[in-house]
Amino acid sequence: MKRKLVIGALVLSLLISQAGARENLREVFKGNKAVIYTLNIRNFAAVDKNLDGLIDESDGDIKGTFLNAKDKLKTLKNDGINTIYVLPITPCGKLKALGTAGSLYAMDSFNKINPQLDDENNQISLTDEAKEFIKTAHSLDMNVILDLPSCGSYDFSIRKPSWFLLDKKQEALIPADWTDVRLFKVYNEDGKTLYKDTLDNFKSFVDMAQELGFDGIRADVAAIKPKEFWKETISYARSKNNNFLFLAEASLEWDNPAPLSINKYTSIDELLEAGFDCYYGSWSDFKNIKTKKEFDRKIQNNLKNLKKNKGKSIMASFATHDQQAPILRGKNYWDMILWLTTTLPVNSYFLDGFSQGDDFTYSYENKKAKNSQTDDEYYFVHSGMFDIFNMTGPTRNKHPELKKKYLKAIGFKERNIDLINNGKFKILKTDNEKVFAYSITDKDRELIVVGSLDENQNQSVDIKSKYLKKDYLFSLINTKKQPKIEKNYIKTTLEPLEIQVYMVSLAKTRAM
Repeated sequence: MKRKLVIGALVLSLLISQAGARENLREVFKGNKAVIYTLNIRNFAAVDKNLDGLIDESDGDIKGTFLNAKDKLKTLKNDGINTIYVLPITPCGKLKALGTAGSLYAMDSFNKINPQLDDENNQISLTDEAKEFIKTAHSLDMNVILDLPSCGSYDFSIRKPSWFLLDKKQEALIPADWTDVRLFKVYNEDGKTLYKDTLDNFKSFVDMAQELGFDGIRADVAAIKPKEFWKETISYARSKNNNFLFLAEASLEWDNPAPLSINKYTSIDELLEAGFDCYYGSWSDFKNIKTKKEFDRKIQNNLKNLKKNKGKSIMASFATHDQQAPILRGKNYWDMILWLTTTLPVNSYFLDGFSQGDDFTYSYENKKAKNSQTDDEYYFVHSGMFDIFNMTGPTRNKHPELKKKYLKAIGFKERNIDLINNGKFKILKTDNEKVFAYSITDKDRELIVVGSLDENQNQSVDIKSKYLKKDYLFSLINTKKQPKIEKNYIKTTLEPLEIQVYMVSLAKTRAM
């Protein structure tokens, strides 16, 4: 009897472990099921005791580390996050620096971890601290992606000049106006064969990421390296872990390479052929879209490309760390970004601070620093954007009322992922060029999303629905008021930059 009980316990334990097993990250992305949360270990769980926005341990502040970051992962899990995207963890350059801690993207080593992230109050190594963070995420059924910077620090170019491209003055090439980084050499002098040192260095980054336990890599400005380079790098990673994901920071509309760097970007098709699983949607300039025609064109181009590249996916890119905080344009615009991110057939992306309404404006912005770990004497930041240059405190809860809306939208996506991912997507006609609309339908449901691109005046619009019949159920998912329904049309008025979301179901189905 005892033996049967033991076997039963083992079977039950196995079933429980299987039920909670993490899903293959490549499959998660393929199914548009990723809900991504981007964080910076350096500030995520830091403690800013005097609330000046900066972390100074001499003032009693506590810096962000892997160990205190892991303690906050359960909250993210409870908030519906299933994928953590960690901004660069490699050491930062200190010369010609931007900011007092060094830019996260001024990579100073391919296979070492930034010592700024070490918790010196314990006996375990920094490597083991990083592993503890990832193991904790995995225990919560969350996958973890690591950011791979595209360039090396100026310091790096001094130590290893042969690894870098040279300009006409035979100096390491600067991409655009980023004074702290230099471009790596990709080809040999013949301009055809790959430069082995750069390739081996990127493979060593892959080694580090996989040994630490990361589930994938986000490749910074992936389009500045050629298809054959990425094919070699990705094949190397997949030879050790076939489920290892590659996310390209690249977009269909990227056609203007940084001055003095390269002649053209590698196309999305080439990057996907090289092995990338996902790329950025064409939304980095979303705030500049003023007409339905412009909005529709972006949607059509992205969906057309996905249809051509079956098995690949897009990541929402409405509000990344390279863009200004949506809340700066108001709560309606913030809400629009939220619902576009969770209703379009894409992998959802949220930057740390989004759900709290942090506007990424800082009292220390570009002021002379009290002290610095680099040769920059000022707290350099991009106004209204996530600080990647200084030792800073955690993101601020400036609009706590937004969290409930954030959770509602994530929950809606989770409950309706089959419809969003597998339903028929259709751009809807509107009688107002300043209002966009789209629907996603299956055999008995129609999700309708309508939004105003006008930021000054209210806009009225009529939207035709497929399922507005006598036996329908109409659910208000996200709207401030009840629209009018006449025949097969929804008639509504939107405030500036307002988005409204409805669900129309046949009466025989469950109400939303």
